[in-house]
Parts: sequence; C-alpha cells; structure tokens
Amino acid sequence: MNRAWISLGANLGDPEASLIRALDGLSRCPGVVVDAVSSFYRTAPTDYADQPDFVNAAARILTSHDPETLFGHLLRLQKEAGQGPKTRRFGPRLLDLDLLLYENLVFTSLRLILPHPRMHLRRFVLIPLCDMNPELRHPLLHETMADLLTRLPENSQRVERIPCPASLQP
Repeated sequence: MNRAWISLGANLGDPEASLIRALDGLSRCPGVVVDAVSSFYRTAPTDYADQPDFVNAAARILTSHDPETLFGHLLRLQKEAGQGPKTRRFGPRLLDLDLLLYENLVFTSLRLILPHPRMHLRRFVLIPLCDMNPELRHPLLHETMADLLTRLPENSQRVERIPCPASLQP
C-alpha cells in the first residue's frame, strides 16, 4: 500500500457534510483506506474573493492504486457530489478533491501533477497537513510541511479551526 495525501474543500451547499460524504466515499473505495483526517477549517477564499468561505481538511490514505487511478476516483467522487466542470478557476465548489502527494513521487501527466504545484503556497492546505504530518517533506522542495507553513505570512489567508463534525468524533 502507498501513502497519499488529499485536500478536501467545499463552499457551496453544506460544505461540512460534503467533506464527510467525500471521506465516506473514499473509505468505501476498494483499494483505499482512510488512515488519518485533519481537523476541519473555515478558510477565506484565495485568488477569487467574491464567494463564500470554504471548509477545508486533508486526509492521509493508504492505497493500492497508482496515482492516475486514484485521481480518477477523486474525480468520480466530485461528480457524485454534484460538482460539474469548473467554470471559474478558484471559484465556488460543491466539492473539490486534490491529490497533493503520493509517497515521494514527482510525476506529470496530461491531467495530474505531483506534488500539487501550489500546495506549498496555500495555508488552507499546509495547516491540515501539519495536523497529521508536520514533518512530512515536500519531494521537490525538500522542506517539511511545518517549515513551508512558517514561510507563509500569517495574514496571507484566514484559516480558523472549526468544531469537529460529530460523525468524525471518536
């Protein structure tokens, strides 16, 4: 089994419920085990500000799938959540699932780039990753997630931990 890290986000409908359904969908996917889930965070939108706040989280999974197949499962889960093709880059989403890292793989195809090319610039990605793996190293930058987070200005994006959804509490 290979380890992979996924970013989850939504800001339309019931974002927390969308993330919980996505985590459930991941756990029901053959060849995927959800190993850890970060806290949930309410985050200010980036790049396109005229939209509702997002709810973001991250998950660490174990998978027998190769990156392309895993990415296909993420796209399927987005579609099942009602998320159609993105009409505005960085715009509102019913569900957005990004494959951030797959082991230490550096990989590029027509539809997937690993590691995710903007993950090190996003507080809403790094903070949830640090919940699970602050010492995880970026395969290209060779810095830990905690170090990458300290390089971002604290005021670069509002990211607030929100209460753990009841369905995720132990």
